[in-house]
Amino acid sequence: MSDVRPATPPAEALRAPHVNPLVYRAIVRVTTLPIFLQGQRIEVHGREHVPPPGTPLIVAGNHRSGFDPFIIAHSLPPGRYLQFMAKKELFVPVIGQIIRAGGSFPVDRQANDLGAVRTSLRILQGGGTLGIFPEGTRGAEELRGGVALLALKGKAPVLPVGLSRVGRRWVVRFGAPIAPSGSIKALTAVIGERLTELARPVGEEGRS
Repeated sequence: MSDVRPATPPAEALRAPHVNPLVYRAIVRVTTLPIFLQGQRIEVHGREHVPPPGTPLIVAGNHRSGFDPFIIAHSLPPGRYLQFMAKKELFVPVIGQIIRAGGSFPVDRQANDLGAVRTSLRILQGGGTLGIFPEGTRGAEELRGGVALLALKGKAPVLPVGLSRVGRRWVVRFGAPIAPSGSIKALTAVIGERLTELARPVGEEGRS
C-alpha cells in the first residue's frame, strides 16, 4: 500500500481573516452615514460591559435590519474589530474583497459549513471579536445553537447586544458577558433570554 498523506492546507487557510483597520473604519463610517444624514442617531447603553481588546469574545445580537452589523461595530469601544460571518452570496467581485479586508468571512447558511466554524474558532483563538446573529436571518423567532457551540469550543464569553429603534433613535444595549458553560441547549436558552430583554426599548425591560 502506498503512503498517502492528506494534502496540507495552504498557510492562508490556517490563519484567521486579517482585519485592515483603515478599511474596517471606512466601511463602518460609510454604512452608518445614511443614518446620520437622515437626522437619526445611534444611542449606546452598557458599553462598560465590553471586555478589553485582545481577549476572545463573541458578540451576539438580534437581527432586524441590514444596518445591524455596522451599528454594532460603530458602537463597540476602540480596539474591538468585529468580524462577522456573512452569507456567501455577498462575496462577489469587488464587494467581496472589501468585506474580506474588513475582516469578515463567508458562510453557507444552507449547509453545515465546517470551514466557517474553523475560521470562527481561529478568530477566537487569536483573541479576536466574532460577530454572530443567533437568529440566522432577519426576523427569525428561533435561535440556533451555533453561537453556544462556538462559545463552548472557543472558550469565549458571549456579549449579548439588543438592537431596537425608537423614532429617530437606534438603540444599542450591551449586556453583561455570558460565561461559556453548560450545555449547548442551556447556553442557547440563556442567550435568547438576554437578547429578548436587551432588544426591548429602554424603559420597557421589566414588562412581560
